[in-house]
Amino acid sequence: MRIAMFSSKPYDIESFQLANTAGHEIIFLEPKLTPATVPLAGDCDAVCAFVNDDLGATVLEGLVEQGVRLIALRSAGFNHVDLATARRLGLSVVRVPGYSPHAVAEHAVGLILALNRNIHRAYNRVREHNFALTGLLGFDLHGRTVGVIGTGQIGTEFAKIMLGFGCRVVASDPYPNDTCRSVGVEYLHRHDLFEQSDIVALHCPLTSETYHIIDAAAIERMREGVMIVNTSRGALVDASAVIDGLKRGRIGHLGLDVYEEEADLFFEDLSDRVVHDDVFARLITFPNVLITGHQAFFTIEALTRIAETTIANVSAFERGEGELHLVTDSGR
Repeated sequence: MRIAMFSSKPYDIESFQLANTAGHEIIFLEPKLTPATVPLAGDCDAVCAFVNDDLGATVLEGLVEQGVRLIALRSAGFNHVDLATARRLGLSVVRVPGYSPHAVAEHAVGLILALNRNIHRAYNRVREHNFALTGLLGFDLHGRTVGVIGTGQIGTEFAKIMLGFGCRVVASDPYPNDTCRSVGVEYLHRHDLFEQSDIVALHCPLTSETYHIIDAAAIERMREGVMIVNTSRGALVDASAVIDGLKRGRIGHLGLDVYEEEADLFFEDLSDRVVHDDVFARLITFPNVLITGHQAFFTIEALTRIAETTIANVSAFERGEGELHLVTDSGR
């Protein structure tokens, strides 16, 4: 099949060229998929899209006019896809349901360790020959309560790691996980989790129920000085409410790998430009905030798995047989 891959970076090109043993014709395109770039998919059977590509109704209708029959997501999340329109147009949508839960879980733990022990601040100090410890005080993770929102594959791996630190791990999920229970995770109502946790980590998908799950009301329920970590989807967090919580000391530490308005920021080098997002600009001024640019997934193993699964999805669609990770309106 002829595939137009939008938002292509050098690491995408390398991993997909290695995985493409089926011999599909892949057109690597650096621009994001938007209404303006739809024509770049001309004469292609499939489009391969990433998390910040636009897959709304206007784009999907334009792609179908170009002859596209398949949307191959190289991600697990699909909240950026208008599934109702895709169904109406007869477009199939496939995804990568699991690439490396270890990658994201380990990155979340890395944010916790860096924030708690102020590693990012200490690094900068030492480079300036400042070896003072004032302002770098942390706390033992051992014995602390860690709340996990969402216990799918990533949340489960994260919970296991935190249990290894000697933490008490509690969780909230509409579908409790027997694996988590078997290793000692205690399930609580979300409100109770907020009230009892020293650290709250988000590992859930973005749905209408989880949109701004961390809002002003949730923050008020949390312990004074709570640490919040989000490596899932940016819109799980109400950034304005979090800024208010940071200013008042309700939130002691904040670690983000995702941001609600990241589409115009992440995955690009903007070091020579002025960032016009005032909310983001305010967030990075806090010394107890650590933000990474949607890199939690970014390991060799994850990139390999993403490419291999995406190519397998396209091949299965083309042949009409084999494992095909279709996305439906129910999200299954």
